[in-house]
Amino acid sequence: MAKLWTVIKREFLERVRNKWFIVVTIFGPVFFGVIMVLPAYLSMRGMRDAKVSDIRIIDATGVGLGDRVATRLNGGPMGDAAATQVVVVAPNEVAAAESLATKDVMAKLRRGYLVLDSLTLQQQKASYAGRNASSLNEMESIQSALRSALLGQRLEREGLDPRRVEALTRLKVQMSSERITDKGRGGSGIGSAIFGFLIAFLLYMMIVLYGQAILRGVLEEKTTRVAEVIVSSVSTDVLLAGKVIGVGAVGLLQQAIWLGSAVALYQFREPIFLKLGMPAMPNLPLPQVPPMLIVALVLFFILGYGLYAALFAAVGAMVSSQEDANQAAQPVVMLLVFSIIFAQPVMINPSSRLAEIVSWVPFSAPVIMPMRMSAIQIPWYELAATLTGVALTCALSVWLSARIYRVGLLMYGKRPSLRELARWIRQA
Repeated sequence: MAKLWTVIKREFLERVRNKWFIVVTIFGPVFFGVIMVLPAYLSMRGMRDAKVSDIRIIDATGVGLGDRVATRLNGGPMGDAAATQVVVVAPNEVAAAESLATKDVMAKLRRGYLVLDSLTLQQQKASYAGRNASSLNEMESIQSALRSALLGQRLEREGLDPRRVEALTRLKVQMSSERITDKGRGGSGIGSAIFGFLIAFLLYMMIVLYGQAILRGVLEEKTTRVAEVIVSSVSTDVLLAGKVIGVGAVGLLQQAIWLGSAVALYQFREPIFLKLGMPAMPNLPLPQVPPMLIVALVLFFILGYGLYAALFAAVGAMVSSQEDANQAAQPVVMLLVFSIIFAQPVMINPSSRLAEIVSWVPFSAPVIMPMRMSAIQIPWYELAATLTGVALTCALSVWLSARIYRVGLLMYGKRPSLRELARWIRQA
C-alpha cells in the first residue's frame, strides 16, 4: 500500500505542478465560454452589418408583390423602401431582366436579385441569386419578408386589412419549461438539458485527455528505459494502479475547478453580455442537483475513466514508438467517438429507445447516462444495472490490461499481433 501511495502521489504532483496544467485549469472555463458566446456574437454582428435590403426585386406578378417585399426588407411601412430596387416586368421579360441583374451583381452594384412571378402567387415559389446566397441568416430574412408579403397580399384579396392583421399576429412568445419528478417540481427543463450536455462533454474530454496522458506516460517510461528501473522496486500491477488513480485524481480536481468557475461565470453573465452589446441571456435557473446525482456522476466518471485509462495504458505497453501508439489507440478512441456521436440525439430525446440502449452499453454509458440522468429521472434499478455493467466491464478491462502491461512494459521491437497478445494474457 505504501508503494501504491508513492506512485499515486508522484503521478498526481507531477501533473498538478506542471505549468500547462495551471494555465489550462485557470483559463479553460474562459476558453469554453468564449467558444460558446463568440459564434453568437459574430452572428449578431454579421446580421447588423448585412445589407439584406440592397437587392433588386424582379416583379412579374402584376399585383405589386415586389413593393410589399421591399417594404418589409426595409423595416416596415416607415422604412426606406428606396434601398431595395423593384423592377416591374412582363412575364416574357423575366429572362432579360435576370441577365441584366446578374451583370449588376457581378459589377457589385447590387448584392443579389429576387425573382417573383406567377409561380410565387400560385405555388409560393421564388428564386434568388446573389453574392450572399450562401448566407443562411440573410436568406432567412428574405424568405421571412416574402412570406409576410404573400400573407398580406392574400388577406387584402379577402377584403381584410393586412396591416391590422399583421400587427395582431406578430407576437413573440417566451415559454419556460420545468421538470416534474417523483419528488415534485425539479427546476428548469432547458437548464437541465444544457447541464446534462455539459457534464457529458466534460466527462468525454477528461477521459480522452487523461487517458491519452497515461498512454504517453507509459510510452515515455518504456522508450527511455525508466520502466526497467521502476519495476525493479515496484510491481507492474502497483505501477499501473498508481498511474490510473493518480491521473484520475488530477482529472477530478480539474473538473471540480471548471464546474465552480462555470457557475461563477454564469452568475456574472449579464454584465458580460451587455459589455459585448448583446441581449441579456435568458434567465435559466440552475437545475437542482441532488446529492445522489452527484455521487452517480462521480461514479460514472471514475468507472469510465478507469475502463479507458486501463486500455490506453495497455496500448502504451504494447508499442515502442509514438507512430505505433497512434495506430494501436484507434480502436479505443473509436469507442469513445461512438459515445459522443449519440450525444445530440440523446439530448433531443432522452426518453427514446435509442437513448436507453446507448446508455446501457458499458463503453458509452459513462458519457450518455449522466446526460440522461440530468435531463430526466432514471429508475433506480436501471441506474444500478448500468453502473454494475460499467463496473464489471471496467474490472475486465483492468484485468486484461494488467496482464498485457505486465509483459509488454519490458518488450521492445515490433507491435505484437492479436495472437501474441493472447499469449501474453495467458502467460501473465
